[in-house]
Amino acid sequence: MAVTLKDVALRAGVSRSAVSRAFTPGASVAPATRARVEQAAAELGYAPNALASSLTTGRTKLIGLIANNFHNPMLLTVFDLFTRGLQDRGLRPLLVNLSDATDTEAALRMLRQYSVDGVIVASSTLPPDFALSCRAAGLPVVHAFGRSTVQPQVHVVGIDNIACGAMAARTLAARGYSRLGFLGGPAEATSTQDRAAGFLAALQGRPGVSVSTSYAAAYTFDAGRAQMQRLIAQGPAEAYFCGDDLLAIGALGAIREAGLCVPGDIGLIGLNDMEMARWQSVALSTIHQPVAQIIAAAIDLVVATIDRPDMAPQVRLFACHVIDRATLRAAPA
Repeated sequence: MAVTLKDVALRAGVSRSAVSRAFTPGASVAPATRARVEQAAAELGYAPNALASSLTTGRTKLIGLIANNFHNPMLLTVFDLFTRGLQDRGLRPLLVNLSDATDTEAALRMLRQYSVDGVIVASSTLPPDFALSCRAAGLPVVHAFGRSTVQPQVHVVGIDNIACGAMAARTLAARGYSRLGFLGGPAEATSTQDRAAGFLAALQGRPGVSVSTSYAAAYTFDAGRAQMQRLIAQGPAEAYFCGDDLLAIGALGAIREAGLCVPGDIGLIGLNDMEMARWQSVALSTIHQPVAQIIAAAIDLVVATIDRPDMAPQVRLFACHVIDRATLRAAPA
């Protein structure tokens, strides 16, 4: 038979409500009573029932974790950091997959059915409307890797994608490349739009520099490879800023398959600094995105918003920097 709260109360010589308070964070209970309850629970092997506790506290400790693009290996790192970070705070993730044509309204209904305490949208390619729908439904929500605005309607944590695009442009120009290209992900993704805008703006008016833009169907290896194959057939640029590392690694594969070399024939710079970018066979020059800091800040914000539902939306952006490996030629002396 499972040990119950009543068993602990009898062993400790206290009321059942005292046992309940002893296991409720922030509840008022005398230190001596708490010690007796904890000792009795340890002796009996009792663990509080989380579902029963939620009926008392009105909180499930469930956080909806919304994502798409599950074929991107970087999502494994994102999930690892999110799940461990939530668990360290005594919270549990409820994963919702919004890849492809999944009904976002159905996802929102599921979140409400499970009475999640809050929602973290963990995607740079999902439209902002989903986070806004969560807020309209009364759910505390944070958009991690989302698009920053001057007057945010929901909490946003991420990077300045426009600044990253400009950083990539300046890096390629400093290496002496004159025919530059932007190889982005889906054109409708806000992250793609902002990275392209920053890249193009930083190169505007530079003498002797030409710029082209192209877009892959998805942020995937295969899409990056296919798009680079088309670019090579048309006559490639000297160097490309790829919208993320996975696109860049796909492009790298296509360049090598065509008998060309990197960076001798074509230079590449990605964005994210995912684990694969560091592999010796890849050695991708890229822009490092501080994923761990973004995730920690997103968790802090969703917890704060659960405690203070009237908290004004905030934008927290983290700085990025270039990681120089082997896919760009050295800067001129």
